[in-house]
Amino acid sequence: MRFRILGPLEVAGDPGPATAGLHTPGPAKLRVVLGTLLVRANEVVSVDSLVDELWRDAPPRTAMTTLHVYVSQIRKALRSASTRHGEGILLTRRPGYLLRAAPDELDLAVFEDLRERGRKALAGHDDERAAALLRQAQDLWRGPLLSGVPYGPLLESAAARLAEARLEALEQRVHADLRLGRDRELVAELRALVSTYPLREELHAHLMTALFRSGRLAEALQAYAAVRRTLIEELGVEPGVRLRRLHEELLRADGDPLPAFPAAPVALSAAPAAGNTDWLPPDDGPPAGRDAERVELVGRLRDARPGSWVAITGLPGSGKTALAVAAAREAATAFPDGVLFLDLAPDGGPALAPAEAAVRLLRRVRAVASEAGRTPEPDGDPLEALRTFTAGRRLLFVLDNARSVAQVRPLLPTTPGSAAVVTGRLLPAGAPGMHSLRLGLLGRTAAAEVLAGAGPVAAEEIAALCGRLPLALRAAAVQLKARPHWAGEVLAARLRDETSRLDALRIGEFDVRARLTAAYDELPAAGRRAFRLLGLLPAAGFPLVAAAAVLDLATAEAAPLVESLCDRQLLLAPGPDTYVLPELLRVLAAELLAAREPVEAVRAATSRMCAAYAAAAAEPGGGPTDAEGLGRYAGLVRAAHGAGLWAQTILLADTVTGALERAAAWDDWEGVHTLALDAARRVGDGRAEARMLRSLGDLAWQQRMADRAAERYARAAGAATAAGAPAEAARALAGLAELRLEGGLVAEADALLTSARHALATGHARPGAGRFEVRRVEALLALETGAGADAAGALADCVALARALGDRHREAYARRALGNDAASGAGSGRAVEVRPGIWRLRCGTPR
Repeated sequence: MRFRILGPLEVAGDPGPATAGLHTPGPAKLRVVLGTLLVRANEVVSVDSLVDELWRDAPPRTAMTTLHVYVSQIRKALRSASTRHGEGILLTRRPGYLLRAAPDELDLAVFEDLRERGRKALAGHDDERAAALLRQAQDLWRGPLLSGVPYGPLLESAAARLAEARLEALEQRVHADLRLGRDRELVAELRALVSTYPLREELHAHLMTALFRSGRLAEALQAYAAVRRTLIEELGVEPGVRLRRLHEELLRADGDPLPAFPAAPVALSAAPAAGNTDWLPPDDGPPAGRDAERVELVGRLRDARPGSWVAITGLPGSGKTALAVAAAREAATAFPDGVLFLDLAPDGGPALAPAEAAVRLLRRVRAVASEAGRTPEPDGDPLEALRTFTAGRRLLFVLDNARSVAQVRPLLPTTPGSAAVVTGRLLPAGAPGMHSLRLGLLGRTAAAEVLAGAGPVAAEEIAALCGRLPLALRAAAVQLKARPHWAGEVLAARLRDETSRLDALRIGEFDVRARLTAAYDELPAAGRRAFRLLGLLPAAGFPLVAAAAVLDLATAEAAPLVESLCDRQLLLAPGPDTYVLPELLRVLAAELLAAREPVEAVRAATSRMCAAYAAAAAEPGGGPTDAEGLGRYAGLVRAAHGAGLWAQTILLADTVTGALERAAAWDDWEGVHTLALDAARRVGDGRAEARMLRSLGDLAWQQRMADRAAERYARAAGAATAAGAPAEAARALAGLAELRLEGGLVAEADALLTSARHALATGHARPGAGRFEVRRVEALLALETGAGADAAGALADCVALARALGDRHREAYARRALGNDAASGAGSGRAVEVRPGIWRLRCGTPR
């Protein structure tokens, strides 16, 4: 078996008629799981990591169960690919799964091996071997890592790391070819490479060298002019020292070929002196749950190319600064001339202009230089003085709270051996030279680690109420530590009340509300109002059309406004036109909405939201299909009722009745229909009152509360009759008849069914759910009395009625019941499906 991930995911089976060919899973979610396990082959990947990879910051309630299903389907695919080894490839290993792959079975492992052997050959001046090995490594790539597979945080990080490794291997192969004298053959390839990677100075140096050795000095000088122009226009900086020195050698050349140019990356000394970290904030230790990000960041800083920098973005309170500082301390030995920290928006005030920031950095740089016995250079233009003074030094800049790329670009060190890490919420990926590292919410394991003192059960609830936001989790942990008389359950209870939750997350320097409010205050007026109104939408996420409804805008007008909140890290976008307001930001939005938005405006926005969801549910396949969706609609019913929108409360309850019944979601069923019953009574809607009472009767029947069910059915029948709703009255009477039948009162059941038939006849009701329910109970009655033919006739009518209703759920039930032996008069003691998915023994009780 072979696994290929350096490009599109492919699983090639063992040779042989039964297993040969590709066995790659088709569904995207399965490819995400398998791709993640392959990137971390022969390591245990935790369930939490896989859940985060699949659903990022908004996993469904059924995430664990769904993941198990995905793993089962992947195992099936692996068995089909290898009859001998398929069973032992994907193993369950606490706390997750391990995929075993031999080094020659996975193209990534082969690439890493070839790359390492090629690098060692290059270092040993075995250029022929180095070029061959590195070319083989390069040829393994068929496209970007796992092309076509949606990336989560782990795959996103791996893709960035391996893209860099791929490019480094290519550069090293070109270096070997240059030392072998293959200058003319390389020119065309290098021209294409510098066009693809215009800021990669190594490749430009290779091109200039190859051109000169090919007797094309003028073109080599043109190549330097081109890269210099690009760097000035894109970054506002001159080329690095090594590229400038090569240019000087070209200008001095008298026709003799240049010596082999040392094009490998500038190596740091084997054991550099420890960098000065006095300017860094106090050391709080590595941030919990960020080990993978910290390792990646340290690696990027130590191996930074001239002019490259790392931008850490994420939600307010996601731990950007803590990660930057922890990584800077760990990487400090690679920067012997110092590690400098500067807050670009000190004390939460206005952003520093680049010139002012340069002045502050110069003071720090010169302080460090003086300690090393160096003489500061004279003052001048701050930005130019900073560039001049840092040239030739190996420094790490940590620039915190950046407001834009334009603010930090003039400050970035560009000389070899220096690097920068920048934190901020408005640093879009794709800026020249930038590597983006986005922090999400903590995984479940990491959150539990922060809250270890709360106990496992309370910690899970506290983490959920904190939305797994690192700042909030740390505030909660400090609360527990500062108040040893509090158990975890005490804090969880305090956090349950949304109106005071942010108050409970304020202690000492930890003030979650202040941090989130500062981010909100940076928004323009339209953005602030949009943020407040979006707090009305369901916590589990919402589509763009619902956001547009709440904002009272056309979808095309709402899209840029909503996306601007994503850009500012105040809203998450787990998928196209799908958004989630993180838990504590949602709580803040609700607070601000109540405090700053007129009551009538909130009511109108709630009405538009409910109308949008009701319209979506009316579309084929548009209603809730899982527990998460049902919870969302239950929340909408509560919102509508709380806003006094009685008609919409009833409409939404009607929309989800069938789904609640099919899912047996008893708590939501009771809550939704109780609120809708109250709404119906408030507006005097007798028909709706009858529907809600009858549905609540069905709920009591499912819960085996016969007396409560009978009382609700009787009230429903009375309300329906008074409101002139004969079909609804017939449904309630059929429910009462079924209760009598289950109690063995056949004659009473028959009498109630006669009344139901009479209601249908006198009301001239069209075929519908009422007639279906009457015929269904008539079939049950016929079975109890041994009239199998009558039961079969009634069930056949049920099939036709369900088809006319377009109700495939009821139709499937009726067909099953019709095909059951009991419908043909089989003896008692046989199980009968009395309602869809609910069975009983004849003359028994529902089960």
